[in-house]
Amino acid sequence: MSQDDLSAVRHIAVQSDDGEVRLDRWFKRHYPDLSYGQVAKWLRTGQVRVDGHRAKPGQRVRQGQEIRVPPMPATRTDERPAERARPHVDRADATALRESVIYQDEFLIALNKPAGLAVQGGSKTHRHLDGMLDALQFDAKDRPRLVHRLDKDTSGLLLLARDRQTASHLAVLFQGREVEKTYWALVVGIPGHESGVIDARLAKRGGEGSERVESVDDGLSAETEYRILDHAGRRIAWLELRPRTGRTHQLRVHCKAMGTPIVGDGKYGGRESEVEGLPQRLHLHARALVLTHPVSGERLKLEAPLDDVLAKSWAFVGFDAKTR
Repeated sequence: MSQDDLSAVRHIAVQSDDGEVRLDRWFKRHYPDLSYGQVAKWLRTGQVRVDGHRAKPGQRVRQGQEIRVPPMPATRTDERPAERARPHVDRADATALRESVIYQDEFLIALNKPAGLAVQGGSKTHRHLDGMLDALQFDAKDRPRLVHRLDKDTSGLLLLARDRQTASHLAVLFQGREVEKTYWALVVGIPGHESGVIDARLAKRGGEGSERVESVDDGLSAETEYRILDHAGRRIAWLELRPRTGRTHQLRVHCKAMGTPIVGDGKYGGRESEVEGLPQRLHLHARALVLTHPVSGERLKLEAPLDDVLAKSWAFVGFDAKTR
């Protein structure tokens, strides 16, 4: 995306992945460099519109709606993100984060995110990756920017942009489903077919703190391709999962809907997710991303190996992750 693209008014259609997302969170997802204050100002002055109407930060957007995005503000030298006051990054966290880097060039950084680390903060989440990104600035002018997310309990590949223009370009790729995502999961039970598509509509239920995603007929469309890579008798299967959409907890709920909950997923699998000899930790790993490099145009494939805990689980049930 060129600077001219950023300096023009855009009208962007809401994709299925973003259906029912709050408008302020839609901006955070697709324009991570924008401050909440800037978005709030645009909304207050009517510069952001949804289907031509004035909008509010907490308004939920729906698939097919059109969002008017004003020109991006010029970045002032005295307001660079690297110079704003930020929380101190613990030395041990900084070291661990740098050691998790599996790819780096002038424009991108790819991490193997550990399970248990939230990507962004919230009302009850104070330790998160977004608060540690100064540790990954290295020789760049600015700190890196988030361009997509992983659940707190999911490990694996997470991509960062090292400048605003790259972040905006990658946001367009993710929004347009031009990035191929592959996950690995251990599930309890064996799917009825070697491969297929899980097509189960999803909706969020419950309030803050008790929110769950459920498979319901009137939910938002959600599709996941799956393939069995290996299985141990009729007890455990190793699945390759490729989400066609990006709903919250989609893979976890889809595996449960198929009758094969992910090992260690107590939230959706309950006692069914427990396997003797395996830790009660979510056995879901973001294995690979395939995308067009935003600058070189080359096809880039990134892969994140299993961490030590998951590698031991795979080996415990007789699966060899090194062969894939």
